[in-house]
Amino acid sequence: MEARAYLRHARISPRKVQIVLDQIRNKPVEEALAILKYTPKAACEPLEKLLRSAIANGVNDPAKNMDRNSMYVAECFVCPGPTLKRIRPRARGRAFHVLKRTSHVTMVVRDKE
Repeated sequence: MEARAYLRHARISPRKVQIVLDQIRNKPVEEALAILKYTPKAACEPLEKLLRSAIANGVNDPAKNMDRNSMYVAECFVCPGPTLKRIRPRARGRAFHVLKRTSHVTMVVRDKE
């Protein structure tokens, strides 16, 4: 069985999220939670919350009835969300564009067969 969780419109760049996702892919959920807890990256806090949500989706759903001890992170990927365009005033009346990027993250946990 598998359980999914989605994080939409996260206000962090997809490049920053991808670095952390590469570290936890195909790891058991307990090890992935430990990696997320002790890695000093900005993306770790929302990803830890997302992983806990995916675990809860698998454990608490009576149709799935997954065992937490045999779960692993099967898939995790990030897609770019909408980009917020902002303007930063600069010297001599100029304006520079600032792109505030967002991310859509998907996490899938599965039981080991």
